[in-house]
Amino acid sequence: MSERAGVIRALARRVVDDRVRTLLIDGPSGSGKSTFAGDLLRAIRSTTRAPKAALVRMDDLYPGWSGLDRAVDSSHRELVRPHALGLTAHWRPWNWAAGTTAGSRRVTAPLLLLEGCGAAGRANRAHADLTVWVEAGEQERRARALARDGALFEPHWDDWDEQFRRYCAREEPREGADLVVDTGSAATSQAQPSSWSRSSSMP
Repeated sequence: MSERAGVIRALARRVVDDRVRTLLIDGPSGSGKSTFAGDLLRAIRSTTRAPKAALVRMDDLYPGWSGLDRAVDSSHRELVRPHALGLTAHWRPWNWAAGTTAGSRRVTAPLLLLEGCGAAGRANRAHADLTVWVEAGEQERRARALARDGALFEPHWDDWDEQFRRYCAREEPREGADLVVDTGSAATSQAQPSSWSRSSSMP
């Protein structure tokens, strides 16, 4: 088993053992959040006694390229806070082609994973059990993001990055994270499968 896989498996075990209900995964574009969240969800589902889990991606909540702050607000008001309080939680997927929301989807699973830029604002962290920050170097992040979504993302990269920088200055999601994961190619792993610190990293 690779060290990365071991860290994810250990985190999944912690999520199940600690009966985590709300887990937030934040970080800048191209840092590897989506891959990390997908791998973690699969690891959780393969863990003994795991509850049903739902993964919601912030990419589906942004109301357009200028909508980071609005998605931060709606994710808290409609999804994270209600879920944490045992109330009806839902989210409204954004139809990028039509430029409008496409109905509403309820979250009924006991465990909610919210992944994406803006997932771990202060209000959401106050209602979360565990917060993960995923990062990588700026050049590597940009190369990844544009390789994946270049035609769509490149014209908006600078504006989106500025929105995210303002969000980070205001909400301090990295500083408030329980686990920091570095996915950069030059990262040196410091995370130990049995324990976690606020400065842990993973390749």
